[in-house]
Amino acid sequence: MAAKINHVAIMSGNYALESKFYEAVFGMRASPKSRPTRAVSIGDGYVGMNINPRRAGRPGRLDHYGIQVDDLDATLARIAEKYPDVKAVKRPSTRPFAAYTNHDPDGNVFDLTQAKGDNLKDVYAHNDWQSERSISHIGIRTLNAEACAEFYMDMFDLKPANLPIRNGHGVTDGRVTLIFLPWNLMDYANTGIIGPGMEYIGFKVEDMAKLKEDVVKAGNANPLLTPAPLGIGDDSAARLELLQSVSLGSWHLADPDGVLIDVVA
Repeated sequence: MAAKINHVAIMSGNYALESKFYEAVFGMRASPKSRPTRAVSIGDGYVGMNINPRRAGRPGRLDHYGIQVDDLDATLARIAEKYPDVKAVKRPSTRPFAAYTNHDPDGNVFDLTQAKGDNLKDVYAHNDWQSERSISHIGIRTLNAEACAEFYMDMFDLKPANLPIRNGHGVTDGRVTLIFLPWNLMDYANTGIIGPGMEYIGFKVEDMAKLKEDVVKAGNANPLLTPAPLGIGDDSAARLELLQSVSLGSWHLADPDGVLIDVVA
């Protein structure tokens, strides 16, 4: 059963600004089928990024990811048979990238869609190009990291990924890797406590020095595109150290809304 990690979503009170940051710094492009009053959809040519406006009662954060399969009905049947406590909710037709919203055994939420399905309306239509800077991995804090990884390998035939992260369990579609990291309250003894959920988004870039130049250029051209401070002050320094301990990259930053980014050259 072929599966592809096809999008990641951010919930933001500054969703239009967030889009411009990722376009300016990581070379993402806006979808030709934009929905400016509902969200901003951009992509790297393989993975889409949906930046949704934050509404009352919803936290601003790195929110969920999406998986595309060849046979949606067969996938749902497999999940229901082996994981009866894992649920799926059918989404309205206004969601052009998700036929269903699901969760894994630990409650991590993901969208599920079918390749060439009726709901897939090419909101991430960038298949004729590939950015030099692309989404390569997503870090997810969860209570049962190994069991979660097994769920995605079993249900979606994602492959195991060997990672230099202690107790991290990765699964990959061959291009994008989901990294499941154990969540432990004691890890946050020296910084603000964050509950289980998506930890960071990872990018692979062609030239780290050039990326750093582009970050500075974007902020100089528009101060609103300056990354949120990370590693400044005792609390933030502890947060950065924690991020470094569970990520793959050699440079870490936060987007203007505070979403953590792990960069691999």
